Amino acid sequence: MSDRAARLSALPDPRHRRGRRHTLASVLLTAACAVLAGARSYLAIGQWARHAPQDTLARLGFLARGPLGVRRPASPSTLRRVLVLVCPGGLADLLGHCPAGTQAVAVDGKSARSSRTDAAPAAHLLAAVTAAGRVVSQLRVPDKTNEISAFTALLAPFDLAGTVVTADALHTQREHAKWLVEVKKAHYLLVVKGNQPKLHAAIKALPWKEVTARRYDRERGHGRRETRSVRTLTVTGLHLDFPHVVQAVKILRHRTEIRTGRVTRQTLYAITDMTAREASPQRIGRLARSQWGIEAVHHVRDTTFAEDASKIRTGHGPENMATLRNLAINTLRDAGCRSIAAGLREVSYTPFTRPLDLLGLS
Repeated sequence: MSDRAARLSALPDPRHRRGRRHTLASVLLTAACAVLAGARSYLAIGQWARHAPQDTLARLGFLARGPLGVRRPASPSTLRRVLVLVCPGGLADLLGHCPAGTQAVAVDGKSARSSRTDAAPAAHLLAAVTAAGRVVSQLRVPDKTNEISAFTALLAPFDLAGTVVTADALHTQREHAKWLVEVKKAHYLLVVKGNQPKLHAAIKALPWKEVTARRYDRERGHGRRETRSVRTLTVTGLHLDFPHVVQAVKILRHRTEIRTGRVTRQTLYAITDMTAREASPQRIGRLARSQWGIEAVHHVRDTTFAEDASKIRTGHGPENMATLRNLAINTLRDAGCRSIAAGLREVSYTPFTRPLDLLGLS
């Protein structure tokens, strides 16, 4: 039994004991392989399962039944029912863990827009992503709350000692900073915007023109040229009203659209508990890019997997399907695929063997 199958076998099965024909692990591994082969809906997952050959079903753990020893896959209705009911936290464990020595983890949220119903808002999912673009955890934000309440619950299971947690302005909260530094022994790099008006004004008023610690980066790609300037300033003793803050950061981004010549300029401010020796302007620039990199994961789910157009709305379906998409992205990146869309096409050429090989199902 593979490691993934063993972990899935430990999940509580949401189905009634009576009438079960297939193990929970077999059903969930079927869904994971189908999504890795390009399936975007319950119907597509069911079609992949229906066409799977006998050796594929054997590797997925479906039992041989009857005098002829034929293996039959889970039906589309069973696949749908399990994905709607199964515990999303347990399924998210498939994503793995935060590897020891991880330098940075970015936290950000995304709404599955088409999951909105007349009775409930769209499912909002908060995720933690490493600098390498690997999703390590995901949590659905409870309705009628926001991401702030889910921040500690998302990161609590992980050993974050020495890791830098980056987040946007919504999570620039005093309680979050204290919890990261004092409880998790981690560092933070938090964006400061207008939701913290006094802090934002204080940082903006710092003598940035006199700063000599700075870093310039230039980049060209995706039809644009971008220049970034990162300045850092030690603020210990300046009495900024924020726990453990040591440095303030100012990032200027100049972006030129190559086709139109349109120029945009953006100024961002951030704070960190790391000293100048621990975090130079060069490192701060890399950490900031890792935070922006989480948007790339969201973009892939939207464009390659059409997540925002998905009509999956009920139960735990939205977050469980998002977890399966994250698992597919992680798996393809682990296999060396720089383009997820190209990786999915490669898998689709051998849809009943390659997904199982990538997931380590012997």
